[in-house]
Amino acid sequence: MDTNQWVQVLFYTLLLIALSPFIGKYMARVFRGEETLLSPILGPLERLIYRIAGIAPQKEMGWKEYTLCLLAFNGLGLLVLFLMLICQGFLPLNPNHLPGLKWDLAFNTAVSFVTNTNWQAYSGESTLSYFSQMLGLGVQNFLSAATGLTVLVAFIRGLIRKKTNMLGNFWSDLVKSTLYILLPLSMVLAFWLTTEGVPQTFKKNIVVQTLEGQEQTIPLGPAASQIAIKQLGSNGGGFYGTNSSHPLENPTPTSNFLEMFALLMLPAGCVFLFGFMTGEKKHAVLLFTIMLLIWVGGLAISIWSENYNATQLGVESVMEGKETRFGMINSVLWSTATTSASNGAVNSMHSSLSPMAGGIALFNMMLGEIVFGGVGAGMYGMLVFILLTVFLSGLMVGRTPEYLGKKIEQKEVKMCVIAILAPAFCILFGSALGVFLESARNSILNPGPHGLTEVLYAFTSGAGNNGSAFAGLNVNTVFYNLGIGISMLIGRFAIIVPCLVMAGSLASKKTMATSQGTFPTDGLLFGGLLLGVILVVGVLTYFPALALGPVLEMLMLG
Repeated sequence: MDTNQWVQVLFYTLLLIALSPFIGKYMARVFRGEETLLSPILGPLERLIYRIAGIAPQKEMGWKEYTLCLLAFNGLGLLVLFLMLICQGFLPLNPNHLPGLKWDLAFNTAVSFVTNTNWQAYSGESTLSYFSQMLGLGVQNFLSAATGLTVLVAFIRGLIRKKTNMLGNFWSDLVKSTLYILLPLSMVLAFWLTTEGVPQTFKKNIVVQTLEGQEQTIPLGPAASQIAIKQLGSNGGGFYGTNSSHPLENPTPTSNFLEMFALLMLPAGCVFLFGFMTGEKKHAVLLFTIMLLIWVGGLAISIWSENYNATQLGVESVMEGKETRFGMINSVLWSTATTSASNGAVNSMHSSLSPMAGGIALFNMMLGEIVFGGVGAGMYGMLVFILLTVFLSGLMVGRTPEYLGKKIEQKEVKMCVIAILAPAFCILFGSALGVFLESARNSILNPGPHGLTEVLYAFTSGAGNNGSAFAGLNVNTVFYNLGIGISMLIGRFAIIVPCLVMAGSLASKKTMATSQGTFPTDGLLFGGLLLGVILVVGVLTYFPALALGPVLEMLMLG
């Protein structure tokens, strides 16, 4: 790495640290119903939405009603999107006359965007119409991200309220998330991207003649608007097949930095949203520091691995599959950020990363994508590990574990275990089927450890609601469309439902007064324990699979 590359990494990291508290504070004001700079503009629109939809925003919901509303809303979105994709050929805004999708691909795609995964077993510009991209996928990019925020806010209310079964109003939280947070930021970013050359048009694809005299089709479409929310909402689904490595989706160094920063901006802000809403600002700083340490550690290992791989091959830098316009460091920085967040957008081919860098991308997702995770999802996933750490700490000192004054008891621990093990089961069982069934093995491009990593990465990306692909694996088959689709559903809702169950249970408890026996959660000791639990759970669960994949491939390099 030269000096310029070090400056890029440092500037990215410092900007993330500097802006995250301000973003978190703004989001906290939104969910507390306080006035913001946008309230005079958006307040009337918010009230109009409530009137049209018949929503009583002040009507509180218990955890069961909150959960049922969330599941029903997402289930309806899944059905509508599935039918839209099936019937695409008969719908408007289809100037390129693209037919409807096969049922298995339509199912996989609908599940993918409803669960905030944005796994894509197709190439966008040659498969989906503008109608499907904009009114189907684009809408779900907003709603799935807003759903993650609603769950986090409900969880926070469960921690700070006492002797109640009320967690707020799901519909109100959904509207506020979309209207005050996701929509304004997306509009700003989309406009900025258009100034960098990203298309935003309804014109059909154009055919041009190249310098060699050949014809080439240039894909157009309303790309900038979807790219903005795909990054800000931890979605990641590219408008074009090669995602942000496509020169129209990511045309300049400025667009590359903007899209890359948007990957982590809101997820990092959610940590401070938690701190401002609970009043535990020191605790939030500690959590942010832990996440940052894991992220920086993974980035450092990835950069070292790329340089080691280049040394072994006797070159300055291995650029095969990397973003050659912006340099190796931008590919590695992006890959580490996108797999730490549950985003999945890529600006390089992850299969072309050095084995250890690819392993880091894989391990980031296996941790539950809690560093910094998805919008809302990363922080409520971290809360699961926090409650587990508090419980284990209580066992070690022989007293009832407490977190923010709430006793952590049998019900909460069971829900934590379900939330951690459900995605792990999908990853390991799905990968086992992927290498056991002959029909599934036929999709593998590369034999040996790299082929195993391809399969393992696919199910990890699905169950972790990430959506990035390792490439080299033909996933547009019935087995992978259904298998990864089911994994995405379990990986999303088998965490959301336990989190809401815990929120309801915690809200009904009284708050215990702090005493000399209370274990402080804002000190280095707790931070070390939490970091240890996260890494130990990840290593014990996935090390055998990782050892047979990226670790073995790295050792084979010599």
